[in-house]
Amino acid sequence: MSDMSSGLDRDRDEEGRARNARPRDGLGRPLPYGAEGVARQPEGVVRTPAETVAQAQALLDAGRPFHAHEVFEDAWKSGLDGERGLWRALAQLAVGLTHAARGNTSGGARLLRRGATGVTTWTETTGRQRPYGIDAVRLTTWATDLAAEVEQADTPVDAARRAPSLHGD
Repeated sequence: MSDMSSGLDRDRDEEGRARNARPRDGLGRPLPYGAEGVARQPEGVVRTPAETVAQAQALLDAGRPFHAHEVFEDAWKSGLDGERGLWRALAQLAVGLTHAARGNTSGGARLLRRGATGVTTWTETTGRQRPYGIDAVRLTTWATDLAAEVEQADTPVDAARRAPSLHGD
């Protein structure tokens, strides 16, 4: 019997781990099998911090914060122990924008605030205010302002239009 809902026949990666192979839209939502989706970010890619920031910024600018989150998540999982808090917080900001763009305003606001707190905590702990050129102060202001806005408006945001500039330009 090959029934996807029973869990007997699941999508698996090369190592046998369960992976959803369904195509996804630009905000990471699963689409029906056979639908035209956007290219997914490969998982487990080790990038330099500069490559991580550049690739994530390009994805944010393209209105693909879910995919930017995956880039930050790779850095979080493979980065130096002392930097994992920064990458985790940046991933939370990207997921917060994803939820806000999908219309989950309360979840989006919560994750934007959690990410902003994470960035602030990391910079205060390390004393680094512009890690890899990221303007931490401006980024946390962006996140807290957007969180308040999405809660008040209670409508989805345009992910590309509301994407942050990590470098603060």
